[in-house]
Amino acid sequence: MVTITPPDAKALSFDVPADDYDARLELALAMTTPSGAIDPEDPNWFKTAVFYEVLVRSFADSDDDGIGDLAGLTSRLDYLQWLGVDCLWLPPFFASPMGDGGYDVADYRAIQPGLGTLDEFGHFIDAAHDRGMRVIIDIVMNHTSTDHPWFESSRSDPDGPFGDYYVWRNTPDEYSDARIIFLDTETSNWTWDEVRGQYYWHRFYSHQPDLNYENPRVMTEMLNTLRFWLGFGIDGFRLDAVPYLVEAEGTNCENLPGTHAILKQVRQMIDSEFPGRIMLCEANQWPRDVIEYFGDGDECQMAFHFPVMPRLYMGMERHTREAITTILASTPPLPEGCQWATFLRNHDELTLEMVTEDDRQYMWRRYAPDPRMRLNLGIRRRLAPLMDGDQDKIRLMHAMLLSLPGAPVLYYGDEIGMGDNIDLPDRDGVRTPMQWTGGRRAGFSRAEPEDFYLPLVTDERYDPRHVNVSAQTGDPSSLLFWLRSMLSTRRDNPVFGLGDFMDLGGENDAVLSYLRTLSDETGTSRVLCLNNLSPEPQDILLYLPNFADYRTIDLISARHHEPVGPNHEFRHQLPPWGYAWLKLTEPPEDDNE
Repeated sequence: MVTITPPDAKALSFDVPADDYDARLELALAMTTPSGAIDPEDPNWFKTAVFYEVLVRSFADSDDDGIGDLAGLTSRLDYLQWLGVDCLWLPPFFASPMGDGGYDVADYRAIQPGLGTLDEFGHFIDAAHDRGMRVIIDIVMNHTSTDHPWFESSRSDPDGPFGDYYVWRNTPDEYSDARIIFLDTETSNWTWDEVRGQYYWHRFYSHQPDLNYENPRVMTEMLNTLRFWLGFGIDGFRLDAVPYLVEAEGTNCENLPGTHAILKQVRQMIDSEFPGRIMLCEANQWPRDVIEYFGDGDECQMAFHFPVMPRLYMGMERHTREAITTILASTPPLPEGCQWATFLRNHDELTLEMVTEDDRQYMWRRYAPDPRMRLNLGIRRRLAPLMDGDQDKIRLMHAMLLSLPGAPVLYYGDEIGMGDNIDLPDRDGVRTPMQWTGGRRAGFSRAEPEDFYLPLVTDERYDPRHVNVSAQTGDPSSLLFWLRSMLSTRRDNPVFGLGDFMDLGGENDAVLSYLRTLSDETGTSRVLCLNNLSPEPQDILLYLPNFADYRTIDLISARHHEPVGPNHEFRHQLPPWGYAWLKLTEPPEDDNE
């Protein structure tokens, strides 16, 4: 017998075997329908959306070869609809030699063998839209694989039509001020090619030569590639590594005017030919630099706010809000029609590029004491292990993610607290198969586990027997059900995606307090967000001018708390690692008489 209590329904009991995942999920899905078909007329859908990054190879295998595929992902869309995500983000699934997880593209318009067909991709897009979910995909504009036909032709026929599709030089002396990004593996941004007898330029791995955007044919090729995928009905692109699109001597070859000119051209094409589609910029830069990628509202509609992410971890470990409030205070206002994207983890390492050297060393000591946990200038671990498996800390991190300014981006598996495998190379340790059930194959595939493209997590605390969707779907106290409830609450309160942000400070620096406010034709919504960054209970005293006698209602539990005092003081207490979302409502007129 299984009893399921969703956040918006009474407890119901069903005669379902505890290990029957499909039947259990079907029953859970039958209780609620959180979303319907998308509204193609909504140009601002991304501002309030919750994104979910899902690796096709890692989610679900439909053909028993041990590799996740598009058909498998499509078969799990009901789960993602039930969870309550609004948009799926797919990292590269293009044809690739897989030297960098698919970011080394060998053919922009072909799907990697084993992942599916173009027909299956079209079916996936239609199925996602039917369930009210949008889809954005990665596009790697900066570089290709050395296996790409363009590069093979460029190296073998320098005077041919593809001869200058890449950046070639006789000596590796130019652009010496550009930093090397992958310090663990690369010693230079130039690599000698024996076939052509010249050096080629690359900002990432040596098997990823940079494209030459000084050649207008390269831009034409890229625009046509974007049109190809937009024609399938996708809702936008995550633009990978865009700060490095062009080079200039005497600069660090990042954030150059030529790069912004390219993005404006891309945006103009998309707006004119495919209105309503978005561009999400990946630029691991300081906010003052990233803000340039919005242009005057004529470049990217979204950009990741990288520096916020490591500071959430710093705040948790140091038990103080200082790092978080400092970076938020230094974030410029957004142009009209734009939005930040925020996240806790993703498919890459937890980057520490945008922190001081002292803070980087601190983060490594605290969160990556084993050198195998480190990669480049970051940490290659998942959220749950970074939080030592502490459910309260995991929930607090999500509570901040969902209530701070921006559109939150979840990473597949974090909704159930999946672990990682630091024995795997590069970033593969955080890209292991999704754990659907507690069986030896984790419900990911019917292939033998030794044939999976990556092994399942074996750490006993996080292996499929102890962490899986099936068990948590049937447990109303689970992380999965809790997160679903939080997403539902966020969806019902647009203030989190659209509202203004005010840091409230307060004498207790172990508590991060802020006010989200949204005024529209329906009135004004105000939500007070409180977050205890320490393992001890914390008393909170805030001075809230203009809110004397306002009532406070918990958005999650609907419980009434103490109102703001007539002297504008508000007092509250949070448990260890606690949080609260409190709606401020005006006092009844009777109270003012």
